[in-house]
Amino acid sequence: MSGAAPAKPVVDLADGEWHRLHPASPLLRGGLVFIAIAGFVIANLRERVVEFFLVVFAPGQLDDGFGEWSDENDWGRDPIGGIVANNLVGWALLAVLLVVVLVIAGFWLSWRMHTFRVTPEAVEVRSGILFRSHRSARLDRIQGINITRPVFARLFGAAKLEVQVAGQSGNMQLAYLGSSLTDGLRRDILRLASGARAKSGPAPAVALPAVASGEAAAEPLPGAAPAAGLAAAPGAAPARIGSRAGAIVGQRVDEFLAPELDPELAPPESVVHIPVGRIVGSTLLGGAAFWMLVVAGVVVAGILTRQLWLLFSFVPAAIGLVSYLWSRITKSLRYSIAGTPDGVRVGYGLLSTANHTIPPGRVHAVEATQWIFWRPFGWWSVRINVAGQSVTNGSEAAQRTQVLPVGTAEDVQRVIALLLPEAAEGGPVAGQIGSGLTGRSGQDGDGFSATPKRGAWLHPFSWRRIGWAAADGIALLRRGSLVRRLVLVPLARMQSVALSAGPVRRGLGLAELRLHTVVGPVVPSLPVIEREAGEALFAHLADEAVERANEDRSQHWGRETADA
Repeated sequence: MSGAAPAKPVVDLADGEWHRLHPASPLLRGGLVFIAIAGFVIANLRERVVEFFLVVFAPGQLDDGFGEWSDENDWGRDPIGGIVANNLVGWALLAVLLVVVLVIAGFWLSWRMHTFRVTPEAVEVRSGILFRSHRSARLDRIQGINITRPVFARLFGAAKLEVQVAGQSGNMQLAYLGSSLTDGLRRDILRLASGARAKSGPAPAVALPAVASGEAAAEPLPGAAPAAGLAAAPGAAPARIGSRAGAIVGQRVDEFLAPELDPELAPPESVVHIPVGRIVGSTLLGGAAFWMLVVAGVVVAGILTRQLWLLFSFVPAAIGLVSYLWSRITKSLRYSIAGTPDGVRVGYGLLSTANHTIPPGRVHAVEATQWIFWRPFGWWSVRINVAGQSVTNGSEAAQRTQVLPVGTAEDVQRVIALLLPEAAEGGPVAGQIGSGLTGRSGQDGDGFSATPKRGAWLHPFSWRRIGWAAADGIALLRRGSLVRRLVLVPLARMQSVALSAGPVRRGLGLAELRLHTVVGPVVPSLPVIEREAGEALFAHLADEAVERANEDRSQHWGRETADA
């Protein structure tokens, strides 16, 4: 019995009971700002701070006047000098101690009053000290779950879990949880949201080290009396503490070195990786790099012509562009897309990592785009529309809508098949994706509608690219010359369709068709279509959208699997 390991707590966060967050959550949420402010103040008053402590602990080392400070000096410019000169050192130390105690007490109360629970119907969060709030996110409205592990939080073994729901500002964050808990909690929430709860047993419990879960392990405290029949060996407590600290350090190292996606979670054929060289090359050939060359040219011209005002005008812009390019590269490192039992999982990041899971039936539109400078290399990017995510919500939300930063045409096919199973290889949609990416009007076996030649009056460079196709409940729209675009819209999740024609289009016998989805970066539209063909397509899409929506059961993917 002497060699037995201490019992580890068993944690099930989806048991319907209220749970608390990681003990370091207040520090990670707001304490870092407080530490940064304190560091800024100390850095700006470092000389006076040193003199302050010399006066307190070695009063004979400095003059009593404390550097010629007088009552006429400005307290706002030299507060420490005023404190020492007026014999307020004790009160100042007491005030600092009081502030530290209040901050720690506030952190503790914030952690104590912030609880959450997962029930078969919703994820609920209660928070607040003076003003209490109680938020609830229905499981059937969940659009995805995001897990973020900032580098500083990873040092504490913590991670942030965000439940993405439909609606503006409806996302719910659990910041922070034990890092080893987040994957299991995501799995349990998605299992409940899938509709499989009626036929599945309780969520599997997860055995965790005490430091990860924030719970105290059932161990005797150092110095406590040993249990009956056991003799306490000299030095046993320090050895146990040392081994536990070594285990924690080893666990943190393993978490930093572990792959973002567990190889056993997804079949290898569904995983799409992006080489580092392709990430760097595509970033340097992107639109931001073009503007970087323009700014660099202006700066060089200013130096050669001795027009120094150009430096002051464009150097800040150059710094901003370099920072943007660097962030694009670092955020795309270790990028991977894979199909898992709970949906499509996208992960990225080097030191600070993030991943989000998109359950089946949540994708409203998919767009593959190719910038003209990428064309010689055959590179494409893929982004999506998902309820609750919008490019107006910030760079982080925009990052989540981009599921493939850069990839080949084969990668695009695999990613679209993961997002829209109807487009899997072997089906009619998969055969039309290739034509939609690079095809033009008039090609044999293209499968897309032909654009009338009079459309060249409105789109002289891209009218041959404009076209549409429909198969298996998916509408495919292609357009663009400088930037090629192929948009796929599952009709089961299309919100509405609109056909419009201004005076110029009416005179040419043309019209414009738009498919409306949830707000996002993808805008499905057909800028030019023959008016009669547009009216027929309008009626066809409207009728089939209603029919497909009535038959769609993808949002209850777990129930479908259980019934099968």
